[in-house]
Amino acid sequence: MTTEQPRRGTLGTFAGVFTPSILTILGIILFLRLGYVVGNGGLRNALIIIGIATGVSVLTSISLAAIATNIDVKGGGDYYMISRTLGVEFGGAIGVVLFLAQSVSIAFYAVGFGEAVTAIFGLEADWAAQMIAAVAVLLLFGLAWLGADIASRFQFVVMTLLVAALISFYAGAIPGFEAGVAGDGWSRPEESLGFWVVFAIFFPAVTGFTQGVSMSGDLRDAGRSLPRGTFAAVGLSTIVYVSVAILIAGNASSSELIEDTGILNSIAVFGPLIDAGVIAATLSSAMASFLGAPRILQSLASDRVFPILNYFAKGHGKTSNPRRAVVLSLGIALATVAIGNLNAIAPVVSMFFLISYGLLNYATYYEARAASPSFRPRFRFFHRRVSLAGAIACAVAMVAVNIPAGIGAIVILAGIYQYLRRIDRPQRWADASRSFYFQRVKEGIRAMKAEAENPRSWRPQVLAFSADPRRRARLLRFGSWLEGESGLTAAVQIVVGEGALKRRERNATELALRSEIDALGLDVHGRAVLAPDAMEALPVIVQSFGLGPLRANTVLFGWPEESDEHHLAGYAQAVREIHRVGVNVVSMLSDERRWSTLEQLARNERFIDVWWQDDDSSRLALLSAYLFTRTREWSRARIRLLAPLPADADIAAETDALGSMLDAARISAEVVCLANPTIGEVATTSALASFVMVPSALRQGRFVGPFEMDTSVLLNSLPTTAVFIAGTAVDLTAGPETEESIKLRAAEEIVQVAENRLRTLQRQWERLEAEVELRIDGSGWEADDVSAAEQRLRTVGRRILKTQAKLDSARAEVETLLNSNNHEH
Repeated sequence: MTTEQPRRGTLGTFAGVFTPSILTILGIILFLRLGYVVGNGGLRNALIIIGIATGVSVLTSISLAAIATNIDVKGGGDYYMISRTLGVEFGGAIGVVLFLAQSVSIAFYAVGFGEAVTAIFGLEADWAAQMIAAVAVLLLFGLAWLGADIASRFQFVVMTLLVAALISFYAGAIPGFEAGVAGDGWSRPEESLGFWVVFAIFFPAVTGFTQGVSMSGDLRDAGRSLPRGTFAAVGLSTIVYVSVAILIAGNASSSELIEDTGILNSIAVFGPLIDAGVIAATLSSAMASFLGAPRILQSLASDRVFPILNYFAKGHGKTSNPRRAVVLSLGIALATVAIGNLNAIAPVVSMFFLISYGLLNYATYYEARAASPSFRPRFRFFHRRVSLAGAIACAVAMVAVNIPAGIGAIVILAGIYQYLRRIDRPQRWADASRSFYFQRVKEGIRAMKAEAENPRSWRPQVLAFSADPRRRARLLRFGSWLEGESGLTAAVQIVVGEGALKRRERNATELALRSEIDALGLDVHGRAVLAPDAMEALPVIVQSFGLGPLRANTVLFGWPEESDEHHLAGYAQAVREIHRVGVNVVSMLSDERRWSTLEQLARNERFIDVWWQDDDSSRLALLSAYLFTRTREWSRARIRLLAPLPADADIAAETDALGSMLDAARISAEVVCLANPTIGEVATTSALASFVMVPSALRQGRFVGPFEMDTSVLLNSLPTTAVFIAGTAVDLTAGPETEESIKLRAAEEIVQVAENRLRTLQRQWERLEAEVELRIDGSGWEADDVSAAEQRLRTVGRRILKTQAKLDSARAEVETLLNSNNHEH
């Protein structure tokens, strides 16, 4: 269970979302780097760059609005929304890196503040900027310690200075704007920086638009404030950046913009206000990070994702101010300031923000793609393709800004993700994964239905019946080997009876069955079924199991422990009922002694004996032996194909024939032929086998194996053994084309030939008909000539009728085959 905050926050849209977001966006790049961007890229490229960067912001804001209006967003901002959608692995990874990124960002902005102060006052000491930055961090720490309410009041002061700086700039830039100067700076100057280099310089300006999201736990109504405040901040900041870019292009030449990073100071009516704006921008960005980082850590700790961080879950006061996390952020910020060399890790920090935006977009697409009925965002201007476009845009921006830094950030994030994926922990909330997987299964089943069935695509879909927990563990382990990591296995236990008590017993039985499967660590699905009569329910369960093309094709039983006629007769009846519906039946005999012997064998000492009688049951047994070898436990096992033959058979020829069959089936096995073996000789031959597979058939209530041997008698003298009775044809050498597809192609070829023949005859008919009319109407033609022409015409007519009949028959055959295929689908 997550640790809930004592009560809702107190901040509204303006103070909690708009203010920290707008103050971070309108930061140091606006005052010290926008002129450089316009100068190098030209006004045209600068506006395109602003447009692209704003596009990423808008797309991400749309995704944010969709999630924020679909769930009750608590503390943690981006972390909370991503973890509740993509799961704890993605959420935990992004939570850690965002906390670190924002904590380091405090130092970045503080150092920027220190450099601005030293430039304004002309301080030249190397340590001055770092010392001023450290003092600024300590002062901001005091505000963060007091809480978001106090800190937001400080931000109002900062915003006042920022507005004053912008007013001073506009007051000087608008009167001084010259269209000619702007026209000269429209295009990129020669020998200036490339487009994507300039883009990389500008893009960090927009990476702060989700600063307000981190304050989600301090908002009165996060679902209302987050989308409104974010959209407002992105919209207003875009207007500011576009207008400032246009105005400085009309007030200074490209060379001046490139050389003078303080050009806004020169254009403004009162330059010191621009200096105040720079100071305000750096302090406000640092303050926003100081408020956001601890709240991400507190939410992460409250979810108990990393036990080492649980200490930071505790908050202070009515608003649960994360003071412990604030202290940790202080330590990281001061350490970063002390290091001094921020340029090396600055690009990686920017990548962390970009990854978080990309994941936020992808999380929204993921949720919408899952098509869950619970996804009902109140924000209506949303489409999943918009979120997908946002995720792609973030990926493209990462490549454009800094590929090495992007790779480094992804590696760090992937490492944390893989760690969280591998550790064992309880599921603490429901994310969108289950809905997403359901949608994929639904689409997969639909796609499977559209494909024709082919023996090549056959996979074991095993339905295991067992009511005895002692034997069930062995049976389910055998089922996992039988599917060879390529099929599905389900365990079913029938609870016999009716009424409320039996329904409760069914529920308890299913829970116990699933717990047993979990303890075994098998990929098996458990289900308990309530039925008045087990024997009547058995074929119904088998036929109804699955959905569409996913249906049971193999039923797994444990061979009866009691060998008396009564139990064998009841077992034979159950097998007969299942076999009649075209399903394979496999029965395993293995008591504790046999199973213990099997488990003690090393993997390289195991071998499987498959008895052969050249029928579908034998082929099913051979295929199952091969599937065994695809599992880890049997990967080094050998297969022996044992073929009992009549006494007068040619052993060498039969051995060669079976070897050729194995080659065609692409199964490696040793062939051993035995002349007219007895039950005792069969038992002796397979006495040391790790596992024995015997084909069988059910005749007059008796199980008979090769050479009509009594299977029930044979099993008593064998090690762990499985008896196979195929319910359908098994083709080990099936190619891509089925018999039906070959027939269909042949019928289509007949249709094509008949159509061509018919067209040729019809043209011949028309030519002869014209010739006859000409001879009848013309002069000088003998009666015999006319008669001969009419005879040829009648001959062609008969050929047309025969060809038409053949064509109609071929078309009917094609339609029949197509309908048959559609029915199979």
